[in-house]
Amino acid sequence: MDIPNSLSKGSADASTKEKTTGSRLKSIFSGSVGNLVEWYDWYVYAAFSLYFAKSFFPQGDTTAQLLNTAAIFAVGFLMRPIGGWLMGIYADRKGRKAALMISVLLMCFGSLIIALTPSYEIIGVGAPILLIFARLLQGLSVGGEYGTSATYLSEMATKERRGFFSSFQYVTLISGQLIALAVLIILQQTLTTEQLYAWGWRIPFVIGALCAVVALYLRRGMEETESFTKKKEKPKESLMRTLMRHPKELMTVVGLTMGGTLAFYTYTTYMQKYLVNTVGMSISDSTTVSAATLFLFMCIQPLVGALSDKIGRRPILIAFGVLGTLFTVPILTTLHTVQSWWGAFFLIMAALIIVSGYTSINAVVKAELFPTEIRALGVGLPYALTVSVFGGTAEYIALWFKSIGMETGYYWYVTACIAVSLLVYVFMKDTRKHSRIDAD
Repeated sequence: MDIPNSLSKGSADASTKEKTTGSRLKSIFSGSVGNLVEWYDWYVYAAFSLYFAKSFFPQGDTTAQLLNTAAIFAVGFLMRPIGGWLMGIYADRKGRKAALMISVLLMCFGSLIIALTPSYEIIGVGAPILLIFARLLQGLSVGGEYGTSATYLSEMATKERRGFFSSFQYVTLISGQLIALAVLIILQQTLTTEQLYAWGWRIPFVIGALCAVVALYLRRGMEETESFTKKKEKPKESLMRTLMRHPKELMTVVGLTMGGTLAFYTYTTYMQKYLVNTVGMSISDSTTVSAATLFLFMCIQPLVGALSDKIGRRPILIAFGVLGTLFTVPILTTLHTVQSWWGAFFLIMAALIIVSGYTSINAVVKAELFPTEIRALGVGLPYALTVSVFGGTAEYIALWFKSIGMETGYYWYVTACIAVSLLVYVFMKDTRKHSRIDAD
């Protein structure tokens, strides 16, 4: 899985020099932009599925078609643990930079396949098969991206501002989703509904493939982290065996992630469909509500990350757990009956402010749990497994509850998962005070 020498040339020399604030910021920016492109490509699928569902699954009503596309969205998540495993091992063996470059290449290929795949009417069952293959590639990419990116940003940041800089992982993640929605809004304004259903939905996937090439170029200029370059001895045993020596940390990542990732996917990727399919909003109104709330949500991340550098990670996680457990059912129940655009905006925004207690600092907390030699693998693999089970199935489970006439059951499911995570937050140590990165 080695990348060409030309792609990594100069990284060793640069990484051995003492890093200035400018060089750190440049590398963090390059890594973050690449992360943005990857998550744009990932979320374009969710943003445009309302339009391309009929192209791949022509039979059935709207809910049935959305169930099919949501199932493939979930299938993409099945590859994320494999991506977290393969890319995590590669990042811990060969370097963070090398793994990040490979992940963006995989995402590029996945987007290109979706953009060029003919409809079901032309190639029959081959259309959904190619769609599944493309999502598997993208799942492999995103699975590797998260753990390696979280590790890279956490290691590249200084101790005093680690929470702040690491929060930019979710800034770029949300930015990718926001740009996907912006492209959707622009296309809704410039193309007719018939054109969007026929071929317009392919445009954002072409954009994503082209942007991945730009991200690859930017990542060539990234420096390797000091934590990795200072690691002098190669592990004497396999990385998986070494990882298994940290069962408490692994279970902490799983418990920490469960409620947070489910809440995140509920109020972001699924919310656009919820507003259309349950609340009764138009597609354009649901898109603008989602875009407005996501923009403010993105802006909050560095603020909460910086706060964690002052008061610690644990109090912020506990605040998310308590508020999420108490207010998930009331927010979603009220949203179900909301009549106005502004009403939906304020309810979703309130939910996302609560979720910020998880999203802004979860990456740095996980990175601070593990030693250098298994950090990318330790962050990426258990996270990807948990997201696959809870985040990747969020839309499908929500739509399933709706299809059997028990939509409120989903609200209680989200609440229960957040409550379980809250127990982890209460009993875990504050990683700001007990960071393994500082022990490197």
